[in-house]
Amino acid sequence: MLNKAAVSLEEERLRSEINQLDSEQRKEFYSKAKERLKDPDTYAVLSWSAVLGLHHFYLGKWQRGVFDILAMCLGLYLLFYLESWLGLAIIIIISIFELWQLFRSQVIIRDWNNTIYRHILIEILNKHTSSHTLKIDE
Repeated sequence: MLNKAAVSLEEERLRSEINQLDSEQRKEFYSKAKERLKDPDTYAVLSWSAVLGLHHFYLGKWQRGVFDILAMCLGLYLLFYLESWLGLAIIIIISIFELWQLFRSQVIIRDWNNTIYRHILIEILNKHTSSHTLKIDE
C-alpha cells in the first residue's frame, strides 16, 4: 500500500535531482513531463463517475480496467437474472475497492507522477552521459 509520507519524500528527492540539471536539461525534462503527467482531479472524477474502472484506463492499466468492467457486468447480470445476493456481493466488493482508490487518488497520482519523473530523469541523464561520452571519444 502506498504511504503518503514515502511518496512525498520521493517527490522531494526527485525535485532535488531535477534542480541539479542544467537549464537545457531542465527545459527538456519539463517539456517531456508536461506530456506524460496525470492529473489527480481527472483520476478522481473517473473514479467517482462510474465504478467501472475508467480511472485504470486513464493510467494505461488496460487489464485492470477490463477486469473491473467485466466484474461489474457479471455482478449486474447476476443481480438481475440469477443469484441476486451474489451479484450484489460482487458489486459491493468492487464498489468498496474503487471507493478506497477514490479517497487515495491524490497519493496514487503523485506516486504515478514520481515514476514518470524518475523515467524522464533517467532518460535525460543517459542521453547526456552518452552524448558526453561521444564528445570524449571523438
